[in-house]
Amino acid sequence: MAKALNKNQIQHGIILNAYPDRLGGHMAYLIDLLSGDHFKDVFQSIYLLPTLFNSDLDRGFSIIDYNLNDALVQKEDLDKLKSKGIGLKLDIVLNHLSVGAQEFKNLMMHGDASPYVDFFIDWNRFWQGKGTLNEHGVIVPDQEFKEKLFTRKPGLPILQVPFPDHSFRQYWNTFSQKVKLRETFISAACQQLNSEKAEIEVLYNSIEQALINGHNPTKAIESLGFSTADVVPIIREHLLLLGQMDLNAQRPEVWSYYLNTFKKLSDYGGQIIRLDAFAYLHKAVGEPNFFNLPETWDYLNRLKEMAQEFSLVLLPEIHTQYGKHLHDQVSAEGFPIYDFFLPGLIIHTIENKDKHALLGWAQEIQEKGFKLINMLGCHDGIPLLDLDGDPDQKNAGQGLLNTTQIEDLIEKIVGRGGRVKNLFGPDGEKIAYYQVNATYFSALGEDADKMLMARALQLFMPGTPQIWYLDLFGGTNDYKAADAEKGNHKEINRTNLTHDQIQSSLDNSLVKQQLELLKFRALHPAFNGTLTIGDCVEHHLIDICWRYQDQWAQLQVNLQEKSINLMHS
Repeated sequence: MAKALNKNQIQHGIILNAYPDRLGGHMAYLIDLLSGDHFKDVFQSIYLLPTLFNSDLDRGFSIIDYNLNDALVQKEDLDKLKSKGIGLKLDIVLNHLSVGAQEFKNLMMHGDASPYVDFFIDWNRFWQGKGTLNEHGVIVPDQEFKEKLFTRKPGLPILQVPFPDHSFRQYWNTFSQKVKLRETFISAACQQLNSEKAEIEVLYNSIEQALINGHNPTKAIESLGFSTADVVPIIREHLLLLGQMDLNAQRPEVWSYYLNTFKKLSDYGGQIIRLDAFAYLHKAVGEPNFFNLPETWDYLNRLKEMAQEFSLVLLPEIHTQYGKHLHDQVSAEGFPIYDFFLPGLIIHTIENKDKHALLGWAQEIQEKGFKLINMLGCHDGIPLLDLDGDPDQKNAGQGLLNTTQIEDLIEKIVGRGGRVKNLFGPDGEKIAYYQVNATYFSALGEDADKMLMARALQLFMPGTPQIWYLDLFGGTNDYKAADAEKGNHKEINRTNLTHDQIQSSLDNSLVKQQLELLKFRALHPAFNGTLTIGDCVEHHLIDICWRYQDQWAQLQVNLQEKSINLMHS
């Protein structure tokens, strides 16, 4: 059986990272796979992504509720995991909820009479008196406030929402949205407004374009001679509205919601809880909306107190430049961290045949005593921003790689079919690269020797290894899936593997060798001990050794020859 975790303790055993349906189509098959001979003793825990729950956007991260998605998972499946001694890592999405959540649906139905009127953030109310109302009915914050906004997509982070009083209101929407006025609007409007089809088609196009652009459609409606009181009810009936709506962390009812969610995740058997997008949670006029201090620490400590009631380990997710050293601060507060630096560092190391950046980071982990989870691929992409320095400091805050090295890394992966995701300012202009989307195998040029080197290096690095399911099976870039999502490059690395594909892959040499390395990492007692990094003069030679009592495990890597040598007691 899996051991109970102490406060903020993560066991050293390996974590499998997967969607419940990406390996064979259903959680039940995934459990059978983990129970088979090929995977015996390999994984101590599994990180199930939130399609486990009811969701409608962003591949699970737009949560409707935390009830199990019955099409993919039953409670019996989770109980079976526990009986097999496999721990469970889950997400709580702190910053937002889906438009489809009962809380937001109640708000859209009842407007100001809803008990959830302050559960989410009314953009115009938030910025009242601190900006200018533009021609589209949206308050644009004054420049002194606007320049502090950290956004994840072009333009202002809002979603236009139709209310029962026939108005549109703007709600804070940091992440994804999908807006579509169904074509059924046309026939309904023709009948209810007693208008010609051609006239209604013009109205339809004007409304939809306004909504897609984040504009209040009221002006477009009235400019065409229609009444909003007549048109908005028809819009409400025929509008496809999806979005990840930011929660108002100033409200006590939001914190009651978090507490109830922790309880539910614990009841499922959750042990480690990843705090998705926690750094965006605090919002206040005149302050940054990303990792604002000291309020972010207040939130984290409050969450930690809640989690302790259920013996949960919290893992805050944070993506930002290494040079800002926020990971240091999170660790200093007693939390384990994600090693978002490792994926890019290993590719840089292998492609440039130069170990110094990678081993320098590994040495820093050792010296500072960071507790972390490391990885190669994941459900997002290969981080780039994380490797950089602090752009706000000219002579300090240096990165793990310099700008030229990061750009070379981008060029290399893009040349192999990867796609770059950037960050934008409120004016829609790019402000920084964020990540590159590709499978890890494709990022390495689909070179099996390089992939095996990368896996071996990961397993010998400090921290708890987390394994993306598609990396394990040597997955390649899924261009069809990426193209189908209209710019959501992440789908390039989320391929559904069928039962037949999995069974066939188990005979593949790369898969077999990775599984052998994983089993070795999971079972050898040396990894309970301490790490020593050998002092080789040559840039292309790496020598790493773990020791525990009289047990030892040593990895030698020759980057020029693309070879690994594993020795052990």
